[in-house]
Amino acid sequence: MHQFEISRIIPIKFGGIDASFTNSSLWMVLTVVAVSALLLLGSKRIVPSRLQSVGEMIYEFISNMVRDTMGDEGRKFFPFILTLFCFILGANMLGLFALPVLLHPFTVTSHIIVTFALAALVWVGATVYGFYKHGLGYLKLFAPSGTPPVMLPLLVPIEIISYLSRPVSLSVRLFANMMAGHTMLKVFATFVVALGWAGIIPLAVMVGFTGLEVLIAFLQAFVFAILSCMYINDALHPSH
Repeated sequence: MHQFEISRIIPIKFGGIDASFTNSSLWMVLTVVAVSALLLLGSKRIVPSRLQSVGEMIYEFISNMVRDTMGDEGRKFFPFILTLFCFILGANMLGLFALPVLLHPFTVTSHIIVTFALAALVWVGATVYGFYKHGLGYLKLFAPSGTPPVMLPLLVPIEIISYLSRPVSLSVRLFANMMAGHTMLKVFATFVVALGWAGIIPLAVMVGFTGLEVLIAFLQAFVFAILSCMYINDALHPSH
């Protein structure tokens, strides 16, 4: 299961801090380059190409998501949500389809430290913006309008626990799906190699699971992005 192992490519140390450039770092860079190429190079032609059409579909898809979940006030966060969605989707897809002959496949989103860092960025950013915009009025988020006063002692602790668990649930959902799916594909690939000609059955199953993994890769990027929109919407409208 080498695709889940972190290995140093360029050892770098500052005192007792290990800041080495690893295979995880490499695949993050490759993801950024691939996504940038898709969105930038694909938009330079007057007559839309297939590549440009894909980029425009992603742009319109995220634009509609931001408008539907946050309204016009949330348009300022569109670049952030677009970047987040494209990075996660790109990392998921590269880890699934990278050619093992050229590079060992590595899915950075199958590591909890990466997904938690992304989730923490969203959660901390939304929290800071919520207090910046509303001050202590942001605490209305924990006591929704219209709640009977007698229910507040029970509801407020539940809302606080739910709020604090957001980065954990957001990160674990993406990490667990990516790691489980890639582990399953690796197991079936081992069967194909070990069984020789008899491996045609696990090969067919593996092809079907690969199609399912493509769908899951997109869905997990979508879920991460739309939940991020909802968390930022709470910072925009805490009393709703």
